[in-house]
Amino acid sequence: MSTTTLINNGLQISYDDLGHGEPALLFLHGWCANRTVFRPLVERRGTHRRTLALDFRGHGQSTTPANDFGFDGLVEDALAVIEASDAERVVPIALAHAGWAAIELRRRLGARIPKLVLLEWIILEAPAPFLATLEAFQDPQRWEEAREQLLARWLHGVDNVEEIRFVREVMGAHGYAMWARAGREIGAAYAQAGSPLRELARLDPPVPTLHLYATPPDPAYLAAQQAFAGDHPWFSVHKLSTHGHFPMFEMPDEMAATIERFVA
Repeated sequence: MSTTTLINNGLQISYDDLGHGEPALLFLHGWCANRTVFRPLVERRGTHRRTLALDFRGHGQSTTPANDFGFDGLVEDALAVIEASDAERVVPIALAHAGWAAIELRRRLGARIPKLVLLEWIILEAPAPFLATLEAFQDPQRWEEAREQLLARWLHGVDNVEEIRFVREVMGAHGYAMWARAGREIGAAYAQAGSPLRELARLDPPVPTLHLYATPPDPAYLAAQQAFAGDHPWFSVHKLSTHGHFPMFEMPDEMAATIERFVA
């Protein structure tokens, strides 16, 4: 695995580059995370095709800018990695709300983004309790309690050591500034688009899209996605049989195989 650093508008953006073959996979982590969340998948997919995994600005080994930023900045980082890689076709593998950035990459690059893989995303309309949590992240008096409640919910019933370490030591290490930014940007995206499925349906032409997820376990959530897929043949959903919010730590082999079948 080769770790590379590029300069994007004065910021150092770090990414891993492994393997050969197109379309390349571009792993995009969510807010308050970093590229190590994908290590189990990158290790498996990198032996079969070109695999890129970056740290967005302000995360992991990439530079934290002096000025504020939002999803547009994350998109710029992803575009810079794509161009630096010289990959002609790239399939984003986006965790959670990095899906908004993945959709924008398709909008900007068109056929160079032939497919999308979305992981563990609230792909329907955001429920009211989640929107309330996003608001709490932006409150200096409430953000820490809201973060702790979210992390505890993600780890409920989880016994995978690496998953626990990632949630506590990586995501839990980010402070108010990044969690408030995440709350603001995610909330604004849902307010503007309504839901990720609605935003995907607005793309013309549509892009083949796979949603691969483990939580929530609610059968109605899966049924709603299956109903959408029935009306939109370009969309498909795959439910994983684990309960952690980061199933790549628990079921990397099934996830890697499912992604490869879809991409190939």
